[in-house]
Amino acid sequence: MGKYGEGCAIGIDLGTTYSCVAVWLEQHGRVDIIHNEQGNKVTPSIVAFTDDQRLIGAAAKNQAATNPENTVFDAKRLIGRKYSDPIIKNDMMLWPFKVIAGVDDKSMIVVKYHGKEKHLFAEEISSMVLTKMQEIAEAYLESPVKNAVITVPAYFNDSQRKATIDAGAIAGLNVMRIINEPTAAAIAYGLDKRANCKKQRNIFIFDLGGGTFDVSLLTIKGNEFKVKATAGNTHLGGEDFNNRMVEYFVEEFRRKSELDISGNPKALRRLRSVCERAKRTLSWTTCTTIEVDSLFQGIDFCSSITRAKFEELNMNMFRECIETVDRCLSDAKMDKSSVHDVVLVGGSSRIPKLQELLQDFFKGRDLCKSINPDEAVAYGAAVQAALLSEGIKNVPNFVLFDVTPLSLGISVKGDIMNVVIPRNTTIPVKKTMGYHTRVDNQSRTWRSQVSEGYRAKTRIQVYEGERARASDNNLLGSFHLSGLAPATRGHILDVTFAIDENGRLTVSAKERTTDNENEITITNDRERLRTEEIKRLIEEAESFQAEDKKFLKKANAMNALDNYIYKMRNALKSCSEENEKISSAITKATNLLDGGNNQLHETEVLEDYLKELESMFQHIIGKIC
Repeated sequence: MGKYGEGCAIGIDLGTTYSCVAVWLEQHGRVDIIHNEQGNKVTPSIVAFTDDQRLIGAAAKNQAATNPENTVFDAKRLIGRKYSDPIIKNDMMLWPFKVIAGVDDKSMIVVKYHGKEKHLFAEEISSMVLTKMQEIAEAYLESPVKNAVITVPAYFNDSQRKATIDAGAIAGLNVMRIINEPTAAAIAYGLDKRANCKKQRNIFIFDLGGGTFDVSLLTIKGNEFKVKATAGNTHLGGEDFNNRMVEYFVEEFRRKSELDISGNPKALRRLRSVCERAKRTLSWTTCTTIEVDSLFQGIDFCSSITRAKFEELNMNMFRECIETVDRCLSDAKMDKSSVHDVVLVGGSSRIPKLQELLQDFFKGRDLCKSINPDEAVAYGAAVQAALLSEGIKNVPNFVLFDVTPLSLGISVKGDIMNVVIPRNTTIPVKKTMGYHTRVDNQSRTWRSQVSEGYRAKTRIQVYEGERARASDNNLLGSFHLSGLAPATRGHILDVTFAIDENGRLTVSAKERTTDNENEITITNDRERLRTEEIKRLIEEAESFQAEDKKFLKKANAMNALDNYIYKMRNALKSCSEENEKISSAITKATNLLDGGNNQLHETEVLEDYLKELESMFQHIIGKIC
């Protein structure tokens, strides 16, 4: 990650279902949430592939019902996860697109593009969404954008965070920093409240989006933002609520028609779309109707659902959200009565039942709805991006202290996870702990080239997670401390964990008696894409963009020729001169555009014929103009 960047820097909220981009405008001294080409400030995090082109955002979502197997969503739930992960196995049953195991058990998405099967990493799909956000920002700013701060769920583990950085690299972005989503939202909320924060103010961020759920407790005092604790679930959100509704209506359709649509991707995609709309509608009304024409085998489906039924279907997940809130407060050792503001972030936080449960938990305290839950995360990311950029003035100055979302430690005898840095420890941080060797002479596995004879070494394995058994947690990396003098077991080694402000972890080990030392900066290369893979994917991303531009150029040429044919047909109505020659030329042009035959003609052919038509009809244009 680049710490500082020259030129304009943007903040990107890379969401599971929708993404948002924002920028700090120095001349106005404020953040602008950037609208896309359709005038919307959020863009669907969806990528689709057809025989002709690649689609990103709203265009991809609009054709999802007719092309479900090649329309990819929920990439954020795949990123940084192994194919064998039970969570992925469960999700695969709900996805219309195909996921397979790649090298090193990495999840690979299978689509058809230009008539050929293509295997894609989740990082590639996310990079395409990031590229779309970059293009939206560049169109608005009318200048190239290379620097960005990207947000991730607070409970993303190391491999998920670094996979997100890889996605940014594939998109051609300099990822200046990865920032936690609730922390970014707290920045957005806190900047307006700082004037009233001469005394410490405790802010609780409740962030429930389309696919992830995070809560964070922060304290704000003056220009200092300090995260006290965070908790969450990287696999809980609006998509799960949609899934429950889909299951409910699949069963209802089976009951009414005696037909099972659970194995039909097109029917499920159409049903999912109306369920998503119904979920949103139920946030402001108590009952809604869903209608799908010819859902399956020509049968129309019409039904209704009440808010009470929706709440019943999802109540266990709602309660899990409140339990997570309680756990966060417990980790921070703070009573709920000490919280001054409860801030709602994320589209799913609009659900009335969740707001009711949250308000009851905080004993009737009013919930803060003053910031836009869809835009707050991107807003905070844009402020952070401006602070990290060189030469940008008028940016509110603040100091941010974040925390580690998961415990960090090493494996000790008996496969026990020995925690060095507990979760919710403020970073930057540095801690040292003493450990004893397990056996006599440790591992006498190598011989010195000089006269000292046999020397020993010990292996240090670094894990993150909350499980008691080390192997049940996520292995971040390992290294050896070599050159140990043969000694009985119980020899003391000092192991030091250091995390910088960017969350980069360095682990070192030192023998007290000889001062032998070794260290590792955790890059988690075992989980990440290799350098050569990233280089290849960057080239492929450039190839995708080149193909997109080629398709757009051809589409524009076809439209221009079609418009000219229309204009000439109108001209013929008022001019009988050279009728036969003109009609023949129009017929030829129409044949070029007719049906699927246009696939056979290159853009240059269409452009050349348009020039020929323009030359032929020049004198007619003069008459009718």
